[in-house]
Amino acid sequence: MSMYAIVELGGRQWKVEPGTRLEINRLDGAVGSEHAVEQVLLTHDGSTIQVGQPYVKGAKVICEVLSHPRGPKVIAYKFRRRENWRKTVGHRQQLTTLVVKEISVQ
Repeated sequence: MSMYAIVELGGRQWKVEPGTRLEINRLDGAVGSEHAVEQVLLTHDGSTIQVGQPYVKGAKVICEVLSHPRGPKVIAYKFRRRENWRKTVGHRQQLTTLVVKEISVQ
């Protein structure tokens, strides 16, 4: 069994292993730069499990920023019946694609 971690990133919790690709809400950082995630909730290295309270001390996950895409278009349509009132709003979420390079525990 390989090493994995559960991290808190972009308001959600993710189970990550080295090589995992994530699409999360937009982060600051240039394409190609590294992003260190220190909100590690749990680590497992194949034999031992460390659970944080709430975070594991000294643990971090190193990710590389691959791109800054935009999510799919979501259409919100509102109307009021019998009043000839309607409203259409579109939204595309700004995203960041990350790939996990390594998980380190001290």
